[in-house]
Amino acid sequence: MTQVSIPKEEWTTVDGLSFHYRDWGGSGQPVLLLHGLASTCHIWDLVAPILAQDHSVIALDERGHGETDKPNEGYDFASVSNDVLGVIAQRGGPAPIVVGHSWGGSVALEVAVRAPEAVKGMVWVDGGMINVSARYSNVEDAKLEMSPPDFSGVRADGFLERVRSRRPGNGMSPEVADIVMANFEILEDQTIRARLSRANHLRIIESLWEHRPQDLYQRVQCPVLIMPARQKNMDQATQERGQNRIMSVDQAAELLPASKVVWLEDSIHDVPIQRPELVADLIKSHIAEGFFG
Repeated sequence: MTQVSIPKEEWTTVDGLSFHYRDWGGSGQPVLLLHGLASTCHIWDLVAPILAQDHSVIALDERGHGETDKPNEGYDFASVSNDVLGVIAQRGGPAPIVVGHSWGGSVALEVAVRAPEAVKGMVWVDGGMINVSARYSNVEDAKLEMSPPDFSGVRADGFLERVRSRRPGNGMSPEVADIVMANFEILEDQTIRARLSRANHLRIIESLWEHRPQDLYQRVQCPVLIMPARQKNMDQATQERGQNRIMSVDQAAELLPASKVVWLEDSIHDVPIQRPELVADLIKSHIAEGFFG
């Protein structure tokens, strides 16, 4: 029950690749945290210590991200979910509750379908329902619209200052700047480079194009806590996307054998760093109440 605030930096090998994760300690029900596309395990730095008060918590850097190895292949869901299953197997012990943010929720969905015995439950934090083929007419349009910014020549100090200046009005803590900067390497000339390469980023978009979440929902055997984020003040385009989001959430809730939806109101996509207490407390309360069995 003692809060753990300083995680251990750990590495494990799965199929010859080195995977980095932060072990936040704790005991009891294991919780595995998965980040989204082009993020790192640090997206959970404000949520994990709260969860670790009552649970055994690790946050993983997935293939190509953070301090994990970065091969130029294996970004299909079969490979990425196999990576996660390898980490779960090496950790041993009871099956974890797998919490996925954004694309990490999609990875969690694939893991749960491929190995039901390995997952006690899932939490999708503004993710898990990404359906790229329903949003774009072809994969090339998807890659064009979802491709990462070009950070060539961007200096670390200037970028950091922009991050700090953008965040105060969102109710975010000063630690957010460090979490954002963890997505980048600082090169010798003091410019930044995304840890997830552009080529690998596009490979993940290609795998998302082939991913059909609605075809997987009915095959999920564990309970799923769906936690989508939304804001009140939206322009028309955002409102239209919001309506599509509601339809996606309703579809998932209808098709999943056991699920519950809790909307995260007044929350942005990166809600783990905007409202970490809300995210952590919802997960903890649902575990305590026996939602996941």
